[in-house]
Amino acid sequence: MIALRGPRVLLRLPQMADFEPWYTLRHSSRDFLRPFEPRWTEADLGRRVFVTRVKRAREEAEEGTDYSFFIFLADGQRETLVGGITLSNIRRRAAQFVNLGYWMGQQFAGQGLMSEAVGVSLPFIFDTLDLHRVHAAFLPGNTASRRVLEKNGFAEEGFAEKYLQINGRWEDHVLFGLTKERYEMDRYLRRV
Repeated sequence: MIALRGPRVLLRLPQMADFEPWYTLRHSSRDFLRPFEPRWTEADLGRRVFVTRVKRAREEAEEGTDYSFFIFLADGQRETLVGGITLSNIRRRAAQFVNLGYWMGQQFAGQGLMSEAVGVSLPFIFDTLDLHRVHAAFLPGNTASRRVLEKNGFAEEGFAEKYLQINGRWEDHVLFGLTKERYEMDRYLRRV
C-alpha cells in the first residue's frame, strides 16, 4: 500500500476501517466544506457509498489513473483523519500531467497541515509517477487554497470562467500550475 509521510502527516489510500472517522469528519465539516465542493447529501456519507469509494480508489491506484489519499495527523501510534488529497485525471504521452484537489476538516484548517500534505505529494507526483506538471484550481475568494499552493511553488496561470460545479452552481476558478522544472529548482534552492 502506498504511504507518503511528512513530519506531521501521513497520506494513504482509504481503507474500510476509515468509515467512521471519515463520516464524522465530513458530517461535522459539512457547512465549512459546502461553499468549496460539489453538492452532496447525507446519502453520500453512507457506508455503501464509502465502500464503493474505497474499492474505486484501490482500482484506480492499481491502474495508475487516480490516487485518492486520506490525510492523517500522525502522532506516534495514533492516526487522526484530517482531510483528503486527490490526484486525478493522470495523463501520459505528450501531456504528462495530473489534477490536484484537496479538502480539510474544519477543526484542522489553518494549521499548515494541507500545505504539508501537498508538499508530501509532490515527490510522489514528480519522482515516482514521473509526471511533468500538476494543475490545481480554486474559487477566487479561497485565500487559504491560494496560500497552500503558493507555499508549494505553484504559480498562477490563468482564470477559468464557470469552470467547475460547486454547491450546485457553475463557478469561476483561478488556475495554478507547477512544472517539474520549477519544483526541482525550488527543491535545489531549499538545499543550498
